[in-house]
This record gives sequence, C-alpha cells and structure tokens, in this order.
Amino acid sequence: MRSRQRMFAAVMRLLLKCLRLGRRRRFKLVRQVEQLWHYGHLCLRSLLYNSFTNGDVVLDSLFEPIYWLVDHVTRWFGVVFVALVIGLTSSVVAIVYICLLPLILQTYTPAWICWHLAYGHWNLIMIVFHYYMAITTSPGHPPQAKNDLTGISICRKCIAPKPARTHHCSICNRCVLKMDHHCPWLNNCVGHYNHRYFFSFCLFMTMGCIYCSISGWEMFRDAYAAIERMKLLEKERLQVAANQTYYQTPPPTFSFRQRAFHKSVVYLWVLCSSVALALGALTLWHAALITRGETSIERHINRKERQRLQKKGKVFRNPYSYGSWDNWKVFLGVDVPRHWLTRVLLPSPHLPHGTGLSWDLPSCVMEQRAPLLAI
Repeated sequence: MRSRQRMFAAVMRLLLKCLRLGRRRRFKLVRQVEQLWHYGHLCLRSLLYNSFTNGDVVLDSLFEPIYWLVDHVTRWFGVVFVALVIGLTSSVVAIVYICLLPLILQTYTPAWICWHLAYGHWNLIMIVFHYYMAITTSPGHPPQAKNDLTGISICRKCIAPKPARTHHCSICNRCVLKMDHHCPWLNNCVGHYNHRYFFSFCLFMTMGCIYCSISGWEMFRDAYAAIERMKLLEKERLQVAANQTYYQTPPPTFSFRQRAFHKSVVYLWVLCSSVALALGALTLWHAALITRGETSIERHINRKERQRLQKKGKVFRNPYSYGSWDNWKVFLGVDVPRHWLTRVLLPSPHLPHGTGLSWDLPSCVMEQRAPLLAI
C-alpha cells in the first residue's frame, strides 16, 4: 500500500515538474516573440520615419512603379507620338487640298474664296512653325559648374545647381529651366525657351480644328447622309442580286471615288472636332496658368504654400506674377505695340525675357509701373 502511494506521489511530482517546465518554456517563447515584434516595429519606424511624411508622400511611394513605367514608355514612344501628330495633320491637309478646295473654288463666292485661302494658309503656317520650333528648341538647362551661380539650391538627382523655377525631369533625366511639363506629343520638355512655342501651337491648332469643324459642318451632314444612303442601297442591291443570275447583278450605285470622298469628309470633321474639344480644354488650362504667372508644376507648389500661409493668417503672393495683362506681355515677348503683329500674329523666333537663371523685372513691366512708383 505504501509503495503504491510512494509511486503515485513520485508520478505526480514528475508531472508537476513537467508542467512547470512547459509553462516556463511557453512564457519564454512568448516573451521572445514579443521582443522580436517590438524590435522589428522599432526598426521599421526608424527606417520610414520622416517629419514631412503625409498622405501625398505615401501615395507617391505606392505609385512609384507606375511612374517609372510611364517615364520609360514616354521616353521611348515620344518619336511615335510626334509621327502620329505629323501623320494626322498631314492627312487633314491632304483631304482639304484634294477634296474640299476644288469644291470651294467651284461653289463659293470670290470673297469667301479669298477668306478661306488667306485664313487657312495663315493658320497652317502658324501651326507648322510653332510645332517645329517646340520640338527642336531646347527648353533650357542650368549650367553644371557650381561656381557660376550662387545662393541657389542643389538638385538631389543631378547634384548640380538648381535655379529658381527649375525642376528635374525624370524622363529627360536632367533639370529644366522654368519647367512646365514633359510633353510626349513633342518628345521634349516644355520649359523656358519653348513654352511660348508650345502654347502657340496648341492655340493655333485649336483654332484650325474649330475652323475646319465649323466650315465643314454642312459638308459633313451631306457626306454622312450619303454614306447612310450607300449602306441602304447596298442592302437593296444585294437582295435583288440574290434572286438573279451573276451576269444580271446591277452595278454599284456609288463609285469608289465618291465613297472615298464622303468618308474622307466624315473623317476630317470627326477628327477636327475631337481635337478641338480635347486640345481646346488644354489650351484654356494653360491660358489660365499664364494669366496667373505660373507653370503647371508651380500651381501645385503655390497651392500648398497658399494653404500653409492661410493657416497662419497670411496671404500668399506669387513673386513671378506681374498682373494678368503684364503676364501675357512677358510670356509672348511683347515690348512695344507693333510686337502684337510681328511676334504674335506672325511667326517669330524671338527669345523670351530673361535667361531662366534669374527673374528680374522685365522692361515692359517696369515702363508701365514707373508712374506708380513715382507716385
């Protein structure tokens, strides 16, 4: 009896020791996991901590692979986009000369013929000139030597001087003076030296598309109705031909030349109307930016700065804005009244105000503000 009690007591003591040992090991394992979790969390926070981190920074980080893909695709497909612009514009011009111009010369009055010839060719010359200059003109880049400029920041990607209003283009992989954006349809950055060419191209292209859409509206209606009539007659012809022998099949109602003419007019009107809407909206957007004296990039920077100062009860003032009218004069390079004709309404390769490295008050603005300063 006693031996059984001793054996039972020994088994119970052994079981208690095992439970205590298992509990200690379990607590030790849980404690190690908690330590590893806190250590990893601390390392992650120390690596990602930034006092400037906000929702925009997080979104930019998440979309960084997409930005990389867009940058490389835009860089390689820029030539394709330029060829597409040239091809579509050439197709519209060819349709106008081959299909519409003979019809205009036969049906319009001499006054309207002179108007269409004068305005159409002037608009075409302005489009070709400004698009060529926007593609071939360098937007401007800051000098690489650090001793040439003082009191400016350094680009973190180029490790080179970065003057005011200069930004780094990830597609061109270099800094651009007064950068507005990288345009894939130009395969070039829009900056200080070609910003006027870009906007003028958008403006005159929009004007040309609106001109083609308005002047070709009646032709488009007739051509569309003719195409619908072709389809209807084609169905009737096939139905009749199904009940006849092969040699009794009636000839086509419309010739190939007539079909091509009507389809070309429809293509011309649809393309010009679509481009007029899309490019017109872009032109109005850039016109509003020019009126405020800022670029597309500066709009976002100024908006954040305006909100920051508004919280402090202060008012933000754009240091590069001289007033709506003066902003347009500075942008277009209008120094005297005759420049509205020679530099705006006619092709002109004149340079913009300033070098893009410093932003002194232009002479046209100084002359207009001199009486106010004198008072």
